[in-house]
Amino acid sequence: MHLLLSKLLKKRNIENVEELSKEEKQWFDEKQRILSKPDEVTIEDFKRFCQIQLDSIEGQWKNLDNSTAKNERLIILHTVYSSILKVATGSKTERELLEDHLTQLLK
Repeated sequence: MHLLLSKLLKKRNIENVEELSKEEKQWFDEKQRILSKPDEVTIEDFKRFCQIQLDSIEGQWKNLDNSTAKNERLIILHTVYSSILKVATGSKTERELLEDHLTQLLK
């Protein structure tokens, strides 16, 4: 539990998080999640965000009532997020391929 949240509970004479109402517990959990996140966005956070965007775009493509303009915009967005994701994962893939290649050369 984050120190500030612990102090807040103590100030309100709450011994245990289980004493909170459902709404208070949800508020507490959300604040705990925010306070426990690292200060910087990790590459994994960034990749997860890009993948969520791609999934959303692909879901929107299933709507047969989309206008041509919307579909064009979705294609552009999908291309951008795919490219960003490819760059974010590329170094790991490239390294793995090189390691595999070098391992084969050593056999």
